[in-house]
Parts: sequence; C-alpha cells; structure tokens
Amino acid sequence: MQKLEPHPLANVFPLLDGDAYDEFLADVRENGIREPAVLYQEKILDGRNRYRAAMEAEVVCPTRDYVGSDPLGFVISLNLKRRHLDESQRAMVAARLANLPAGNFSKSASLPDSGVSQPRAATMLNVSERSLRSAKAVQDEGAPELVAAVDQGHLSVSVAARATKLPEEDQREIASRAQAGEINVARKVVKQKARAQREAELGRKQCALPQQKFGVIYADPEWEFETWSEAGLINSAAQMHYPCSPLEEIKERDVPSISADDSVLFLCATPPMLPHALEVMAAWGFDYVTNAVWIKDRSGTGYWFRFRHEHLLVGVRGNVPCPAPGEQWDSVIEQPRGEHSEKPEAICELIEAYFPNLPKIELNRRGPARAGWSAWGNEAEALA
Repeated sequence: MQKLEPHPLANVFPLLDGDAYDEFLADVRENGIREPAVLYQEKILDGRNRYRAAMEAEVVCPTRDYVGSDPLGFVISLNLKRRHLDESQRAMVAARLANLPAGNFSKSASLPDSGVSQPRAATMLNVSERSLRSAKAVQDEGAPELVAAVDQGHLSVSVAARATKLPEEDQREIASRAQAGEINVARKVVKQKARAQREAELGRKQCALPQQKFGVIYADPEWEFETWSEAGLINSAAQMHYPCSPLEEIKERDVPSISADDSVLFLCATPPMLPHALEVMAAWGFDYVTNAVWIKDRSGTGYWFRFRHEHLLVGVRGNVPCPAPGEQWDSVIEQPRGEHSEKPEAICELIEAYFPNLPKIELNRRGPARAGWSAWGNEAEALA
C-alpha cells in the first residue's frame, strides 16, 4: 500500500485516540474499511483514522479523489457532523485553521488568498475569538500532554491556557489528572500552582525594590482602652503592661511608606477595638476583606462578656492573590494564651503558608524577630 500523508486541512482536527480509536481499530480488523479515504493534492483530506487503522490491521484502504471546489468546507462539514466535539475542541481546530498559511492549499470557495483569519475561523467552528486565542496559547506554549488533553476533550481550553504559564512538569501533572477523569482536581491544581507562581513573582519584585517595602504587614497595635474601675486598671489594663497610644497616633503611623503597592495587612484587635481597627486599616491605606478569630484556652476580662477570642482582620492594597482553593486555613485559630497581649506563633505560620515569598514585617513584636521577618516595636527603631 502506498504511504500517504494527511493533508494540512485534515490535520486541523485531532485524530481519534484512546478507547475510541481502539474500538475503531477492532472494527476495522473484523470488517475492513467500508468508506474510502478522500484524497486532495495526493494527500488524505478525509479518512486519516481509516487509513491509519488499515495500516495497523494490514487491510486495504480504498481511496478516491476529492471532487468539488471547497475542500476546507468539505473537511469542516464532515468532521463537525461526524465528531461530537465540545467547544474547547472546536476552539483548538479553529486555532489550527487560523495558523495555516494559505500556501498549504489552493484556492477554494471558503478560503481567501491570505488564509483564514482568526475571526473567520472562530465563526466557522462556532466558537468565540477568546476561546480561539486561548487555544492558540495552548498550542504555542503548552506541553504536548496538555494539548492532547484538550484535543481529547478531557480539559477545557480556558483552564489549559492558564496552565501554560506553569512549568512543563506542572502542565503534565494537570494533563494526567484530567485524562484520569479528575477534572475538578486538575482545575484546583491549576489555581494552586498559578497562585503560588504569582505570589513568588510578587515576592521577587518586592525584594528587589531599592528601598525596603513589605508585602505583608502584621500588626498588633498598642490600643489604649479605658477601664471603668480602679481594680480593672490595676489588674488587667494594657497600660499596666506596656505603653499604649491613642487611636489618632496609631492612625498617623507611617505604615503606608513601608507597604508595597501590592500588599496585605493582618491586624489584631480585641472585640471592643473593632471600630478603631477598621479606622486604622483605612488610614494605613488598606481595604478590609475578611477576618479570622483566635480562640484562647481560657477567658479573660470584659464588661458584657468575658472574652475568649480576638479578631485577626485582613486588609489589602493593590492586587494581592488570595489563597488558592484547597489551601485556605480554617477561620478559627485555637491556641492557648501567652503573656499579656502576646499573640500565638500560629498566626505567623498562617501568614507564612499564605505568603512564603513576600517580605514580611511584624509591628509591635514581643521578643526577637521571627526568622525571615523584620520587626518593629518597643525595642526597635521607630518608624519615620
């Protein structure tokens, strides 16, 4: 049998693969080829899978020449009717079609001299231009396994396009998950890896700044809280343990000068100080987004309640990536109380897990700075 090559027009569609091809090959072994392959310019315009299976089964694959003036329309019409391709698979076809130089084939009713533009290819395959651009990114930048996962209908082109920004090893893992039917896991892996890459790049940029800026500010201000009794002042007031500052002084602290354009603030506050904390967050240039609570092993003092919890408010400025799905911590941090106003190291561990690469500073740190962090407080040089 003469060795025939597929025509470029035919190659815009993916070949059968996996179980679908195995079943088709078994049928060819048993029944032979029932429909001839169609040739155009001495190459296979239609029937690549038949021809391939015939070669493997060692049976004859009959052929006939294409008759007509629209070989491109012929290929698209047959494959769209014959194959149940999803939108992502059609986008991959459209991207290949738009990439074909016109010189690969002669003029036809559906092909101008300059080839097929992206808008026209998108229209012909009934996909959006956005999906086509995503498909082109997958074909140009994706690992072969990632391209195959989309071609075979295992992974959406939008998810695959995001995966192309990741190292090839990660792309192969994502493709493997998708081909194993773990679609939700594959999507989660893409988000987790992309978020980690984005956080690392942000950290590199911030560390490279000529003047030190921090991507993470962790603060436990020395809130000034008025007590109602002399006994309370003597036994539990914060000012009996360390110097306190009025709200306006804390708000005027020049935290914005040490905060990177894209940064996050973790701000500690007891329940009575919540309104003050929100004022401070805004004054420092951060927008409140959420909070967690620290649950202690024993109760403290309070007027309406004996407090056993404190708040950890989270605010952002600029564009900071939140944790990827599956990597968020529980919003309740259960840790024992330490010395007066001392916060559990678990909060630092949470911050490090979320932002391992961003430069970090802790304001009002008790004791020596944590490894890898800068610290400012009662024993350090004041902020300018």
